[in-house]
Amino acid sequence: MSTGELLGIEPQELKFPFELKKQISCSLHLSNKTDSYVAFKVKTTNPKKYCVRPNTGVVSPRSNCDVIVTMQAQREAPLDLQCKDKFLLQSVIGSPGATQKDITPEMFTKESGNVVEECKLKVTYVSPPKPPSPVREGSEEGNSPRPSVSDNNGNLSASEFNTAMWVRNESQERPAEVTTLITRLTEEKNSAVQQNNKLKQELEILRRATRDQHGGFSIMFVAVIALLGILIGYLLRK
Repeated sequence: MSTGELLGIEPQELKFPFELKKQISCSLHLSNKTDSYVAFKVKTTNPKKYCVRPNTGVVSPRSNCDVIVTMQAQREAPLDLQCKDKFLLQSVIGSPGATQKDITPEMFTKESGNVVEECKLKVTYVSPPKPPSPVREGSEEGNSPRPSVSDNNGNLSASEFNTAMWVRNESQERPAEVTTLITRLTEEKNSAVQQNNKLKQELEILRRATRDQHGGFSIMFVAVIALLGILIGYLLRK
């Protein structure tokens, strides 16, 4: 805060997060250090670029006042975000019970005989804060997620492991939903293992049935040949 005897001013430097085609505002906090009414006036080297509300006013004894400085939307960005604009805040002791209507331009001139305090304020442009980068679920360091399934022994696959890790991270915030999700995943995994084992059993049964059919056909063929041989021998003897 400034060391002026009449008004304390915070901040001493006006910082605007510069963005093209957007109005940007910042505030000045004025505090009256005296037991008198203090009148103030705000000037700038570039009045067309900035709007100050209020640009004049009176701060009651031991009270505070906020001044809003708004920079008009800019179409071009300055080189390296450098700014040479400045503000000047003048303050002077007013008459007891003074209001904004009692302020005149002559009050802030040395010719009036008043002691005028002046505080110069610089203007600085800063880069606006960057939004957080979105992170895709299931990816790590830019790699695409790789879907997979659990093995025959029921061990967790990579995708199920990622899901379990996500569940653990979210468990403190939504315990009921997490419990339901864990139960559902466990049931789906067990069901998949059971279906896999059932398919194996059915496949083995089909293989055995096929082998039995081939064996039966061979015995029958031999029996038919034997009967034909006996019949031919009988006919030849006759």
